[in-house]
Amino acid sequence: MRIISGKYKGLRFSPPSNFRLRPTTDFAKTGLFNILQNYFEFEDLDILDLFSGTGSIGFEFISRNVRYVEMIEKDKMHYKYIQKVISGLKINSAKVLKTDVFFYLKSTKKKYDIIFADPPYNMQDINNLPDLVFKYDLLKPEGWFIIEHSSKYDFSGNNNLFDTRKYGGVRFSFFRKINH
Repeated sequence: MRIISGKYKGLRFSPPSNFRLRPTTDFAKTGLFNILQNYFEFEDLDILDLFSGTGSIGFEFISRNVRYVEMIEKDKMHYKYIQKVISGLKINSAKVLKTDVFFYLKSTKKKYDIIFADPPYNMQDINNLPDLVFKYDLLKPEGWFIIEHSSKYDFSGNNNLFDTRKYGGVRFSFFRKINH
């Protein structure tokens, strides 16, 4: 895992080899953050990173000096790894919570500028994630929900979808509250 830009640019992290993850590729991360930097001032953002895994996306946001990142990770090993990186880098603008994403979504009262989700590609409830974000009103005005997914998922029927981008085998679908 490598940070591609910002104050930690080039910094490499090595998650334990027994992690069963599919980290976002540098190619896909570069594409995603090129889009985001055209729409957002990073310093003003509050970010929610769902299914954090190694924390790669959250750390990329931190490297770009966002105001705050909350990372949600249920797996104990992944949670401890993210905590270790946060502690090692002495990051004060991030927190990782060891909890289930679906429980968190229905229980939090916070609102975010960007919510990013990278669920396991074989997870059954992926199609429900955008609806839950809007149902629980978790985005600030003009906020975006972004989900990373494989080509087997198609969100084109969702009224809040405004863009989908493809980077190799990775797709990002972008949602925002659209007045109907």
